[in-house]
Amino acid sequence: MSTTVDRTALAARIAEASLLRGTFTLRSGRTSSWYLDKYRFSTRPEILRELGTMFAERIPGGVTRLAGAELGGIPLVTAASLASGLPSIFIRNARKDYGTAKQLEGILEAGDSVLLVEDVATTGGQVLEAATVIEAEGATVAGIVAVIDRGEGARANVEQAGYAFDALFTASDLGITDGD
Repeated sequence: MSTTVDRTALAARIAEASLLRGTFTLRSGRTSSWYLDKYRFSTRPEILRELGTMFAERIPGGVTRLAGAELGGIPLVTAASLASGLPSIFIRNARKDYGTAKQLEGILEAGDSVLLVEDVATTGGQVLEAATVIEAEGATVAGIVAVIDRGEGARANVEQAGYAFDALFTASDLGITDGD
């Protein structure tokens, strides 16, 4: 089985599966004429497998764990973990108030170097919140990699916060132009 991913073909499949047109309110509160429904691509094994491979290829040296934020980052970090062999952690949006009462699931140790995977990055708000949770546990964030960068400020915000940012695809890779 080849691990080479045809980036162009995968971008087309992601766009076909997830690109919706209309009027949408984004997590940032902004309105957009297009929306990438991440669950329409992250629930398809043939796409998820290739995304896992692409994430694994972007893991910097020294990374000891991968992380994904609730809910969209969970299947992505699982695929990246399977492709790379690195353990993963899941970050809840809020600390649960039952059982272990944790916000972070899995094992994270002080000194771990963590790569955060993200689904669709618009402003980077959710992934920056997840980075704060990781650092509060004494680990470091080695970088943030999104499946798709909408090109609406996420890179600037993440880099301004002091983290490296990468994206597997941009909106233009999926055939979305400024006029969309």
